[in-house]
Amino acid sequence: MTPQTVNGTRAARVPHTLVLLFGMMVVAWLMTWLLPQGSFDTVQNEAGRSLVVAGTYAPVDDRVQLSPLALFTAIPRAMADAAPIIFFILIVGGAVGTLRASGAIDAGLGRALHLLAGHPGWLIAGGVTLFATASAALGTSAEYIPLVAILAALAVSLQFDRMTAVGIVLAGYGAGYGVAFLNPFTVLAAHEVAELQPGSGMWYRLLLFIPFVGIGIHHVWRYARRVQDDPARSLVAGLPANIEPVTETLALNGRHRACLLATLGTILLLIWGIGWRGWYLNELTATFFGLAVVIIAIGRLGASAGAQAFVQGAAELVGTALLIGFARGISLLLEDGQVLHTIVHGLSIPLQMVGEHLAAVGMLLVQTLLNLFIPSGSGQAYATMPIMAPVADLVGIQRQVAVLAFQFGDGFSNIVVPTNPVLMGILGAAAIPYDRWLRFVLPLLAKWLVAAAAALMVAVSIGYH
Repeated sequence: MTPQTVNGTRAARVPHTLVLLFGMMVVAWLMTWLLPQGSFDTVQNEAGRSLVVAGTYAPVDDRVQLSPLALFTAIPRAMADAAPIIFFILIVGGAVGTLRASGAIDAGLGRALHLLAGHPGWLIAGGVTLFATASAALGTSAEYIPLVAILAALAVSLQFDRMTAVGIVLAGYGAGYGVAFLNPFTVLAAHEVAELQPGSGMWYRLLLFIPFVGIGIHHVWRYARRVQDDPARSLVAGLPANIEPVTETLALNGRHRACLLATLGTILLLIWGIGWRGWYLNELTATFFGLAVVIIAIGRLGASAGAQAFVQGAAELVGTALLIGFARGISLLLEDGQVLHTIVHGLSIPLQMVGEHLAAVGMLLVQTLLNLFIPSGSGQAYATMPIMAPVADLVGIQRQVAVLAFQFGDGFSNIVVPTNPVLMGILGAAAIPYDRWLRFVLPLLAKWLVAAAAALMVAVSIGYH
């Protein structure tokens, strides 16, 4: 990864995520030589999911030794194994690409922000909710970067500052990913790995969406009011800004409205299909491809230009697809070397000692720390859920709780970890130094994590599944 620069200061210098994941593959390969090899007995439940049986871990009789060549053959095998979710993500990327090419995203968000501009409280509350909803439903993130300058100009005109503008965007982004109800890159990917129905358990995530977004709104609003009362208390007071005061956006026309309505209809269709028809990845992939075709038609992109937009949108997620493959390679090596269950056994022992409720909180802390090294939500799902899902079986909590701990840990810390290119891009667009951003956001992250721990304990208590 190229060092990210904000106001001329290097905020982070870390290897590319693909390098980190291959390094983790090397560590996994070494573990197959160093750790005891063993396995649990497994049974199938009524849903056909394989569950590990507590108390059945035992060493294997025939030790497997993986050659260095296994490091490289694991990659194409892992890509093939993760093919359904990889193709799904590429198709989603293509659909979002056509929506972006139609101008509907920029025009819709820009129009919404301008409608809220005359009402400071509604700008913050509506802006955070808007970004959170888009992230929770479609997994949008980088699409917000071009809107930062517009929002910063609106915020300054209301006697706020550009930190408030960035807070609106990133509080929405973090809350949306943290309590996503239908994010294809995190929730659906984690469900696939954990052998759960994609999108299942949505009712609880929808309930959590309101209070977590509310926490983000309250945090940004308190800061904004403080700056209004005393501009000297701004965290960016005295710092030069290199942003252009953009105040005009693409006009929202009838075609844009039709595209946005088609997208909303698709989301509702997905919720219906998942909740009442038992749709799986094939149906979900087909639905997003159908959305792309509709957008091309009603957005009047033209067949060739629409296809080009679709290909470009999919191409932007090729890196994500590779991360998924490499992440799957980690667990594949651990499985081949017969040490995956050894690691699960080792992790489950301390978690079983603290009880189900604290075990869920422990999973949250682990996922939060891992997001520093694997900022890709899909990659983190494929790297960690093969371990966390069976750990949940042994500890006595539902796998749905383990997925919730994953999305909390991944989503909320997205707005802190300097390895996240979306975060650094947004800070760069608003000329916000990373250290100043931390002073603003760390209290918000602490509030979210405390609330997330409470939500996980409730999930354990009610048997959330």
